[in-house]
Amino acid sequence: MDWKAIARSATGTSHKKQQLPCQDYGDFSRSHKGILGAVADGAGSAKHSDVGAKLTVKTALNELLQLRSYTWQLHWYAQPLSDQQARKIFANTLKKVVEALQKQAVSGGYSINDLACTLLVFLATPNWVAAMQIGDGFIVVRLREGEDQLLFTPDKGEFINETTFVTSANALNDMRVRVLPGQQKFICASTDGLERVAIRMSDWTPFPPFFQPLEEYMVETSHPEQEDEYIRNFLDSERLNAKTDDDKTLLLCLYDDSKVK
Repeated sequence: MDWKAIARSATGTSHKKQQLPCQDYGDFSRSHKGILGAVADGAGSAKHSDVGAKLTVKTALNELLQLRSYTWQLHWYAQPLSDQQARKIFANTLKKVVEALQKQAVSGGYSINDLACTLLVFLATPNWVAAMQIGDGFIVVRLREGEDQLLFTPDKGEFINETTFVTSANALNDMRVRVLPGQQKFICASTDGLERVAIRMSDWTPFPPFFQPLEEYMVETSHPEQEDEYIRNFLDSERLNAKTDDDKTLLLCLYDDSKVK
């Protein structure tokens, strides 16, 4: 009885043509029966956003791991975090991320805005999930008894291709936080490269044909981190690249209770 997870990214066709690196990054960390996940999408206009995205994810996960003794031991099988507790935890996480980016900018001799990226983070137990989002991208969750839910409507800003980044002056004010109680089953976090194919833009609801095969893959795969050919092929498939030329990141988590006695 534990979490299975995988995080993979693929360079968009537009970046391949320009010989640019993938500016997305995603990762996760498991602890006992809890899991932390984060994905970031570097700003296309930022010179070193690939560095910023990776550093942002690593810093966020490390900070949340340090908080686990307070957060998870107190709330493991008890009540979920309150909205206030979750917001405090994620605000502190954002603070540490910005500090890390500032340090990197000084070390590299460039502006912190050259490291700009979005950030989506969640921490989950079998009984609840707390999530935060700055910028666009999406987090979709399915409880054991229920349908896929989009936790936040993507932040698109006032103008096309405009969004909030962790380096933005208004990042803390624009940070969205949500706590969802209930028995967790499946979590999918992604950068905005997959929004068009995963989310119905008309009403901002998850598109089931996108998520069902991914959940089935997680159910059927014992070790998704090692058996990742399906995800890699999917992210770099001609069919998907025909619909989006952006970088793409998928972070999939499944709570496997098949061994419950």
